[in-house]
Amino acid sequence: MQIIENLKVKEKLYIQKLENGLTVMIIPKPGMLKKYMIWGTNYGSNDNKFIVPGEDEVTKVPNGVAHFLEHKLFEQENGTNSLDTLTALGVNANAYTTNDHTAYLFECTDNFYEAMDELMDYVQHPYFTDENVEKEKGIIGQEISMYDDSPEWRVYLNTLEAMYNKNPIKIDITGTQETISKIDKEILYKCYNTFYHPSNMAIVIAGDFKPEELLEEVKKRLIPNKPAGKIKRIFEKEEDKIVKKEIIQKLDVSNPIFTIGIKDKKEENCDIKETIKKQIGMEIILNIILGRSSDLYQKLYKNGMILGTPSLDYECGRDYAHVLITGVCNNPKEVFKQFKEKVENLKNDGIDKKDFERLKKMIYGSYVKEYNDVQDISRMFLSDYFKGICSFDYLEEIEVINVEYLEQLLKDVFKEEKMVLSIVENG
Repeated sequence: MQIIENLKVKEKLYIQKLENGLTVMIIPKPGMLKKYMIWGTNYGSNDNKFIVPGEDEVTKVPNGVAHFLEHKLFEQENGTNSLDTLTALGVNANAYTTNDHTAYLFECTDNFYEAMDELMDYVQHPYFTDENVEKEKGIIGQEISMYDDSPEWRVYLNTLEAMYNKNPIKIDITGTQETISKIDKEILYKCYNTFYHPSNMAIVIAGDFKPEELLEEVKKRLIPNKPAGKIKRIFEKEEDKIVKKEIIQKLDVSNPIFTIGIKDKKEENCDIKETIKKQIGMEIILNIILGRSSDLYQKLYKNGMILGTPSLDYECGRDYAHVLITGVCNNPKEVFKQFKEKVENLKNDGIDKKDFERLKKMIYGSYVKEYNDVQDISRMFLSDYFKGICSFDYLEEIEVINVEYLEQLLKDVFKEEKMVLSIVENG
């Protein structure tokens, strides 16, 4: 096994790529009672157009298949549900689907190997029938209806709709009532066999383990699988310009919810270290502009214009990148106006070095803190692995970031013509 050590946080990562292509990552946490396992596939809601290894024809599937698959894997041929089985063992089990990947996981203090038996069994043994697929459509249909009425979800999706022309990032992860109606067992099996091959997957386990012994336990539970070719994912070329400046939706809310979006461009063949550096730089800039300690936030909060600290995110995937700032306020358009003014002031006057140093230390501290939580560290290593990143690299790259780099980022990313405003208000 390869060992990657980071002396800053005194952590080691043991990593091994098996003959079938599966990557196993183990993070030993001596003395820690909690144990965490997550098994992910590099397959999310964006992957709806692709060429299967060994085929020439393009396969296009309905929106929502990745999420549908996640739901269906828990159901076993013997009539049991693996989520119920895991809960009965006293472990906290779950699964989730994102735009880029799908993951199955559990956290426990006891019964780790029994839970591993169940997780590795159901992920490797799909069971789809005409009947159980039809039944699931009703369950997921109710979930879609629930999300349609969620102000937080709508303000997010509307922001993506305003920013993106063709990129599938703007499509709801769950799909729509219409798209899931077209899903059948053949589609599910085709997507499972394509994307759930070990070479497209990774396992991360954190806890008090001896890595070499744990790796053997993982191997014992794997079904035989031959190496597979590379999946070709197909995405339509996205235009640089946004779709519309503003979307307002009426829902039952006590105060307006807003999201400011800024469409960025994901550079092709971008150096991994530059990607990491940009992610950190954007986090620092967003905190300088509208973080809890920023002048703008303090002013808006004291004036009663903004209610609570907004979330500040820079999301970067295989084929997209954008800023999302979400909060609750009394006057979203005024907050947006003052946000843009703050950005222009920073461009013209430069970034205060004391603010920069303080926030850089704060963000470094938040990175270090993640290593104390088996869930945070495991999810982080899995998500980063599918992006080609080793999570330890954030701790190295933050050292080289300076004010000049942030000021260049401000000019490159924070362009008014790339900004959108999404509002959900009472009505």
